[in-house]
Amino acid sequence: MATITWLADVLRQAGVPVVEEGDWRNRMRPGAFDPIGVLWHHTASTSSAGNPAPALNICINGRPDLPGPLCQALVDYNGVFHIISAGRANHAGASRGSGPIPAGDGNALLVGWEIDYNGVSQEMTDAQYRNSVKATVAVLRRLGKGSAYVRGHRETSTSGKIDPSFIDLDLLRAEIAALLGEAPSWPILRKGATGENVRTLQFLLRQHGATLTVDGDFGAVTETAVRAFQTAGGLTVDGVVGAQSWPKLVVTLRQGATGEAVKALQRRLAVVHGFNLNVDGNFATATNTAVRSFQTGHGLTVDGVVGPVTWLALIG
Repeated sequence: MATITWLADVLRQAGVPVVEEGDWRNRMRPGAFDPIGVLWHHTASTSSAGNPAPALNICINGRPDLPGPLCQALVDYNGVFHIISAGRANHAGASRGSGPIPAGDGNALLVGWEIDYNGVSQEMTDAQYRNSVKATVAVLRRLGKGSAYVRGHRETSTSGKIDPSFIDLDLLRAEIAALLGEAPSWPILRKGATGENVRTLQFLLRQHGATLTVDGDFGAVTETAVRAFQTAGGLTVDGVVGAQSWPKLVVTLRQGATGEAVKALQRRLAVVHGFNLNVDGNFATATNTAVRSFQTGHGLTVDGVVGPVTWLALIG
């Protein structure tokens, strides 16, 4: 059985605040542990500034029905990582398979973060999210794995888990992919740019309410629309469309959707990726078939849903 006794040092090197809980290097469940990825959870406990880690004791010692440790680290309200175990922990249960994570023994396959928030009336704090991203990137680098190897428990669970709540896991993976320097990456567009990337941008701006012509020319009208979108979204207002703006512009699409974002998708598939597809703004059977074929060819989850990861592969 492998152990990850390097965990605390790797997280500190990444700028993550760490507390080592007791003899964590020797605290583990018996059985296999050879992790290939990272799994995000929420604890279902309500944390606060005054009580930042209410689930810590349970995560260390377990419950009557499930012996501890219950994760490799708990992330408290302030974003501090409490390191609990360097080995196998009872956090994942059976994996049904998700992305590159195979079906099988999730506790053997995955390092688990229990993020301490209730997931019903409480979202994770910004500190929890930011440090969980940093920690995940650091561990994936250590494991030699890419962004596809971070999953949420709701994606791997065989028993209907909902955690982690209030987070778009595709957006999370897109952010981690950018931090890992993975290709593809979002293109950078500014005034003066031309071409299909600009047409895609213009369709998406129209989806968000802008009035402009889709002509593939990033001129003054498009720049004004970009700045207005950035202002409305609380983004840095610079008129440049890059890694901060694209994930906010793209819209998750599936069969039955209509509108300007569907036109952006269809033109991208037809003109850039060679599919025989009409640009009519109607996500019907032909578009669904093209999306699934594109996902298959790019090693993506084949579900016909165009979320941030598929958009990134389409545009990057």
